[in-house]
Amino acid sequence: MNQNTYIPQAFIDDVKSYIPEHLCIDDYIDKCKQPLRRSIRVNTLKMSIERFKSIAESKNWKLDPVPWCKEGFWLARPIDEEQNLSIGNTDLHLSGAIYVQEASSMLPPTALLENGEFNAASALDMASAPGSKTSQIAGYMKGDGILVANEFSSSRLKVLSANMKRLGIANVALSHFDAAVFGPYMSECFDSILLDAPCSGEGTVRKDADALKNWSLESNIEIANVQKQLIESAFYALKTGGTLVYSTCTLTPIENQAVCEHVLSLFDGLIEIVPLTNLFEGAEKATTPEGYLHIWPQTFDCEGFFIAKFKKVAHQAPKEIKVKKGDFPFSEFDQKSEQAFYNTLNKQFGIKSLPGTLMQRDKELWLFPKAFSAISNKIKYARIGINIGTLHKNGVRLNHEFATCFGDLATKNTFELSDLQANDYFGGKDIKLEQLSTEKGELLLTLCGTSIGLGKWMKNKIKNSLPRDLVRDNQLITWGKAIK
Repeated sequence: MNQNTYIPQAFIDDVKSYIPEHLCIDDYIDKCKQPLRRSIRVNTLKMSIERFKSIAESKNWKLDPVPWCKEGFWLARPIDEEQNLSIGNTDLHLSGAIYVQEASSMLPPTALLENGEFNAASALDMASAPGSKTSQIAGYMKGDGILVANEFSSSRLKVLSANMKRLGIANVALSHFDAAVFGPYMSECFDSILLDAPCSGEGTVRKDADALKNWSLESNIEIANVQKQLIESAFYALKTGGTLVYSTCTLTPIENQAVCEHVLSLFDGLIEIVPLTNLFEGAEKATTPEGYLHIWPQTFDCEGFFIAKFKKVAHQAPKEIKVKKGDFPFSEFDQKSEQAFYNTLNKQFGIKSLPGTLMQRDKELWLFPKAFSAISNKIKYARIGINIGTLHKNGVRLNHEFATCFGDLATKNTFELSDLQANDYFGGKDIKLEQLSTEKGELLLTLCGTSIGLGKWMKNKIKNSLPRDLVRDNQLITWGKAIK
């Protein structure tokens, strides 16, 4: 119980005006002062749910399934591990196999599914950082199609990019705009859109005791005006027949139901609500009369959240259609060089091809998602696909993210690290070998059965190729007795 959680009386009075009749304001306030249960989501691009459960059992991790996300679990670790090793420094997290994510924030991407499947070939996440929902959508896409992840904050864009690399996500294009640009620049471009809108964060007090320090009704109204602009943009960018999910981590109807009513009235007859009553077992406990989900902290013991789903049934063009100006700085990799590159990959790793289009910019070799061509000239992207490597006179020098994204395709020259070796690797050290090796060239290093990086065979060691900015100097993977 956190008695320092700041909940102003004016906020409580406002909540009393709209809290559902079947819920109690005192229960809500009490729950706001309780810490959140830790929850994680399995990154199925890196590891199956069954494999994760097996590893978790071997660690004595206690799992409680999140009812609305089959990849999600509330997690309790042994006390000694919890005290001595952060979840971010465990092997499962370092390998990209799991993502620490609040359970209720797993709901918006889940709402994009149709009968448990993600059927969109093109998707847009309008406010992406740090990447929890983006990576969840990417997992549902299974590496196919194109996912545009937009983030307005430049500093948060860097965090988003780093998470995409760690999690092995290759079919994403990052953009850095006020999300209001998508309507006029990318009219009818996306099959699915998630607008997890910037909001007042009223539902996050269990995570942040000071979340309500600057709360005011005036601020709610100002934020809602921005949200209305963004949801209008989302409507225009969505294809006819496509799905839009609008969500916030706030509770007030000003930023939730009223914003939904705005888009329904503005595009009357062009967009309709898709009820979420049956999204998961028990969803009716949080369903509004309109068919939205209004999650209160005491309902499922999680953060407060709001989720609405819409289907676009007809299009209306935006008042102004805009066209990107400027050259596209990439060209297709020439066929002869591409064949030589794939011959090298096949010889070293048994990888005959990669799922995408090889593109060149100066000395950089990139792999674009195949579906990207349909939207390539709509806006300027901060990053497209992954940077495979650097061209030099003897071919291509592979980059770290080639390993995190495509290393699991390899059929040879892979090496599973022990706990000790993984500590050395993430600490920037070379990896000692127990026996002399006759192997040559590069190899792919794996942890928990999934590729995490590159190394180079030496006689008595593996030379570390981990980028310097990813080197860690804190306690990793194990605790207790010092590793020698």
